[in-house]
Amino acid sequence: MLKALFLDMDETLCDTKGANAKAQRLLGQAAEEKYGQNAGFDGQIFSAAYVKGIYREWSDAQRERYLPIAQQQGERVLRVQLIRDLLADQGVDEVAEADAQGLQDTFDHDRLAAFDFYPGIMEFLTEARQLFTLVVITNGPEYSQIPKVEAIKLAEHVDHIIIGGQEPEQKPARSIFEKALKLANCEAHEAIHVGDSLAADIAGAHSCQITSVWIQHQQPLDAELGIEPSHTVMHPHEIPALIRQLHSS
Repeated sequence: MLKALFLDMDETLCDTKGANAKAQRLLGQAAEEKYGQNAGFDGQIFSAAYVKGIYREWSDAQRERYLPIAQQQGERVLRVQLIRDLLADQGVDEVAEADAQGLQDTFDHDRLAAFDFYPGIMEFLTEARQLFTLVVITNGPEYSQIPKVEAIKLAEHVDHIIIGGQEPEQKPARSIFEKALKLANCEAHEAIHVGDSLAADIAGAHSCQITSVWIQHQQPLDAELGIEPSHTVMHPHEIPALIRQLHSS
């Protein structure tokens, strides 16, 4: 009998890429307004590099520079320094910390304003909560994940929320799924985990023998990873029908 439903947040319950895209565009415009007088400055190139940076899509040199900052001084300091460095890459030198923080605040504000559930997901959570214990397991630092959780009032729609940045390990670590099982007071065979990352969500669920649902979006199934989801849907709007089917079977 299915007792618990574990759910990723970003790109599973919520359209994070859509919110990022809007905030990225507005950040580029804000940077262009402030620094566009500098020859060759391109605000959209800057903002695209910034979004890659906060998602840790780093070169080896960037990793060597930014990882210690993140570990020792925290996410806010990292992101402000990232902005200053990316501006310097485009010839904008000696940017004051307050100016960099202003751009950071612009991005955060605009992303949260655009951050929301995919259509139909809120209604699905209301329905599913009558049948299952709902546990959201989301990777990411507290700096970004807590404001997103609060922006959509996620705690009003699910029973438990686990934020990877608050845990000793993040997905795909077995420990975080074991915590979810404990919170849901169920065994692995009584749970399903739904997420969009093969490496984090699907591999992590399988490490605990939890049935998995992969939201493929436009991603290819990477055979080299050797990870085969229990079930696959193309888009989050397909989640409700599949869960209803699995519950009734």
